[in-house]
Parts: sequence; C-alpha cells; structure tokens
Amino acid sequence: MPDTSRPLRKLGFLTIGLFDPADPASGHESTLQIIELGEGLGFDSAWLRHRHLQFGISSPIAMMAAASQRTSRIELGTAVTPLGWENPLRLAEDLATVDLLAGGRINPGLSVGEPMHYDTLKHELYPDSSELEDFSYGRLNRFARLIAGEKVRDFSGRHGVVEEFSNRVEPHSAGLRDRLWYGAASRKSAVWAGANGFNLLSSSVIFPEADQEPDFARIQQSQIRAFREAAETSAQAHGQARVSQGLVVIPTDSASPGQREKYQRYVDERTPRTRAPQGARGMLFAADLIGTSDEIAEQLYAHAGFQEVDEVAFALPFSFDHEDYIQILTDIASKLGPALGWTPAEVRRDPQ
Repeated sequence: MPDTSRPLRKLGFLTIGLFDPADPASGHESTLQIIELGEGLGFDSAWLRHRHLQFGISSPIAMMAAASQRTSRIELGTAVTPLGWENPLRLAEDLATVDLLAGGRINPGLSVGEPMHYDTLKHELYPDSSELEDFSYGRLNRFARLIAGEKVRDFSGRHGVVEEFSNRVEPHSAGLRDRLWYGAASRKSAVWAGANGFNLLSSSVIFPEADQEPDFARIQQSQIRAFREAAETSAQAHGQARVSQGLVVIPTDSASPGQREKYQRYVDERTPRTRAPQGARGMLFAADLIGTSDEIAEQLYAHAGFQEVDEVAFALPFSFDHEDYIQILTDIASKLGPALGWTPAEVRRDPQ
C-alpha cells in the first residue's frame, strides 16, 4: 500500500456539467444533484468547468448560487473562468454576492488570454472595442483589486433623498480575495500566480519549457515548486499559498462490468494524445488513471506532481451518465480518498 505519512488534506472533484441541448434543465439539475451528493460523501470542494457556446455550464456563478442553497458546507469553485469573456467589475459583484449567499465557500478559479475562436464572436462579445480589449494579466490584476475592495472611484455618499453610493464594489465579501485561484499550465503563469497572491490550480494539461524533457509529472512538479518559491517572496501573497492538482481518475471498485468496459474505452481513446507533445507549444496531457482505488493510489504516490500537493480536485470524465458519476464519486470518497490518507469532512445536519 502507498505511504500515507503525508495524508491528503482536501479532496474535491471537478465537473463539466454536460447537457442535452434539447433538455438543458435536466443536465443542470444533474450537476446540482452531483454537488449535493459530494457534500453528503464528505468531499471538501466541488468545481465547475466554464464553457461558452457549448453544451456545458456557461454560467458557473448561477450554478454556484443554486448549489449554495442546496448545500451547507462543501466549497464551490470554478476551474476555470476565462476572464476574457468577463467585465471584471461586474464579475466581482456577482462573485461577492454568491460568496455571501454561500457563507464564504466560493473559490473563483480564473485564467487570462483571448477567448477561444475570438474572431468568430468578437463582433457580438465586444462590438465596439474588440481590437482594444486587454486580455493580459492586467485584466486579472484589476479584477483582484476590485474583489479586495480597493477604491473604484472618488465619488461616494448620498445623492438625492435615499440613494447611497459606494466607492468600491458592493457587496464586499471579506476573505474572497484570499480564495482566488489561477489556472496555470506553464512555468511563467505559475510564477505570475505566486507573485501576485493567487492560489494555483494545476490540471491535466501543461506546457513545458523549451529545455525540458516531455515528462508530465516532472514538469508539473517543477511548476508547482516555482509557484511556491514566487509566493514565498511575494509582497502580494495572501496567507499560505495553496496548490490543487486536478487529474482524471476513474476508480472501478464498485463499477458494473458494463461501466468498466465503457470507462476503459474512454481512456483508450484519450491515451494516444498523452504519448507525445501536441501542437506548436508542445502541450502535454496527463494520462487518465483507471483501476481499483488501491491501484490508482499507487500511481498517484509515484506521481511527481501529486507528491507536491495535499489537496486535489479530481476531474470527472466527460459525457458519462449520471449513474456513472454517482459510482465514481462514491468510490473516490469511500475508497480512493482513504487510501490517500484523506478523512471525509464532517457533514452538518439539521437538528431533528
């Protein structure tokens, strides 16, 4: 069995929230039920992928607001929200509002860069400013300042008989700034996140440096270490810098024969892309981990990236059925998590 002398402290999961375009409500309800199940199983966090103009969750903030009213303890996050689609001030207002509704359980994960397929939609997204929009880290720093409650304008106070105006984003949710995460896939972005007071989301996709061998686990390990080094010397660090790793894991302990066959077929279809760098930047994909929980635990303890973290947000596979997610989450919480030294969070129950 793996050495559990350094137990896993926090266990989370990530879902894309797929839906049938002819019946999107059912898919969103399924996602909410999965989050409720996660809380009942003792998971520490549930994370939502952000998908625009696709058949997935286009508004994680609305979903987190709904989930916050159906749960009481589990943390809720985005992994990640591409900031290029957002107005930083309006996003700050929405996230602060949901964080207050959730009792301080929101973990916004963000990324920067030009929106995917920007040329096909910029006329709708930014019809008057598409060539002027700043999609750099500066956009994210502006958002972070707004979340922190820094001054937006000089004007504030009473106007007229009843109108009161503030010079910062309202409502303000104290502590939310400390819970901002950055989804980094390169050393440069990991260092930037650490230097600018963000926590680090490291997932199953990374970009190596030109002089690095294409070893996913070792490169992920080096990025995490670079992040921590930058965070330790940063004047903008907010408390202890956190790192979460997100790999696809598919435990099969309680899976039916049909589920095992489907899961293995899914992994087999995705495995070829993990064998060599992809694209002009040499993107590397992590291999999906499938097998019994003990087998997956052995692989994780041998993974250089996993060795650097004490919290994870395991990604649920795309396009599986609701019943499959129930089985996978149940096995993660009851078998894989404990095999990694994790203890389920105590679930608060309403008094009878």
